[in-house]
Amino acid sequence: MRIVLVGPPGAGKGTQAAYLAENLSIPHISTGDLFRANISKGTDLGLKAKSFMDAGELVPDEVTIGMAKDRMEKPDAENGFLLDGFPRNVSQAEALDAMLKSEGMTLDAVLDLEVPEDEVVKRIAGRRICRNDSSHVFHVTYSPPKHEGVCDTCGGDLYQRDDDSEDTVRKRLEVYHTQTEPIIDYYRGQGLVVTISALGKVTDVTGRAMDALKKPEKA
Repeated sequence: MRIVLVGPPGAGKGTQAAYLAENLSIPHISTGDLFRANISKGTDLGLKAKSFMDAGELVPDEVTIGMAKDRMEKPDAENGFLLDGFPRNVSQAEALDAMLKSEGMTLDAVLDLEVPEDEVVKRIAGRRICRNDSSHVFHVTYSPPKHEGVCDTCGGDLYQRDDDSEDTVRKRLEVYHTQTEPIIDYYRGQGLVVTISALGKVTDVTGRAMDALKKPEKA
């Protein structure tokens, strides 16, 4: 299957992408991973991306599209893939369509993870990270530490990242609504969109997604 995964920040796309890719035996292609891999390997596209990132500018669509195209042409993606973070706007969606069409392929589904905005803010703004080890992550509501502000694992101080503040989260949501959400309507016009609730346990969301992908409700 060839799937695009969309949803607002905090919808759990990364977590669901990993589970779905494993269940469907297809590679999980994440924009973040593409950027890190190309930059660390010093590829032409990676160097171009880094120059824009170092200047505090957005990486142009053509660079992102080039990275995605190169990754989708790898042997492990021959029978399908799950795209996470790409396309991020309608221009990239059109470029993806053109790429696939040139190879005689099409997308099978666009999985839209739906989460209320207030829940997104609650999920992200409630995160607390250990200063000693960023892999120690807690949540004030869903997985609070035994002692407020103290890491259960190492005793380090817990803090809220600037990126996780409510104001920053709401700004990220504005960007999502303006830039990325329009691709849902774009793909809905092609009958590809399958929307599921991303509320509840991770395993429940994965189950809903798998059921929806087996029998897509063409919109």
